[in-house]
Amino acid sequence: MRNRIMRAARLLLCAAAAHIPVSASAASWDISKASSNFELVALSDAELSGRSIGAIHMGNVELTSGRIVAADPLAQPDRPALARTVAPGEYPVTLYQAFGRIAAASMRFAEGKPDRWELAVLPGQDPATLKDGEIFGYPVDAGLGCYMDADTLDLIGEREAQVQVQKADSDVNYYDDVLASDLDANKGIYALHRPVAGRRGNVAVFWSGWGDGFYPVFWGLDRDGRALVLLTDFSVVENADGRREPKLQ
Repeated sequence: MRNRIMRAARLLLCAAAAHIPVSASAASWDISKASSNFELVALSDAELSGRSIGAIHMGNVELTSGRIVAADPLAQPDRPALARTVAPGEYPVTLYQAFGRIAAASMRFAEGKPDRWELAVLPGQDPATLKDGEIFGYPVDAGLGCYMDADTLDLIGEREAQVQVQKADSDVNYYDDVLASDLDANKGIYALHRPVAGRRGNVAVFWSGWGDGFYPVFWGLDRDGRALVLLTDFSVVENADGRREPKLQ
């Protein structure tokens, strides 16, 4: 993983790529072809286990503004928040594990099975502009994904500044100097990271499927258009069925 972290600075030079649709495997674009794993959020832990998928309940992410950032937190620390917002609050994050990988990650805002799904976009992105086989999503170059509030980005910067004062004679590597100890507590797979102790605003950090790549995020909505869940699909399983072979890349 550390080698991937060292490549993160290179991605910052290409941040504009986050706004460019990347080709998907589907022959023609529609949301059902962008992901076949929407059923994951409707399955119980027992049902998931029967499909060889494990559920990891990380805990709650504190959204102080309701503006959600879904990104590789190390490769794109300044990524904009998603265009759709939710009410500020604390919302649980669930990881779906299959084939020894994190296959997907959800954040739940209200109970219920989504009536429909839409692609999560940044301000200025319009799914109607996508061509056949394209998606919007976020690039990963450090092997990690996350959910956090946009306000929490400032706390990460504050923590980094604190560490820099302590290490005045050397550069700060946020992974090595701050995040690694939190991840190590969970075998390096995930962490509910609080950048500044005693301050509201934390980050759900997790492995990103097979690692580096480009991953879509989706809103699950009820019939009135209210957000019930947010889902990141890391393309490890298909059809919400862990009994299938992994999607080798």
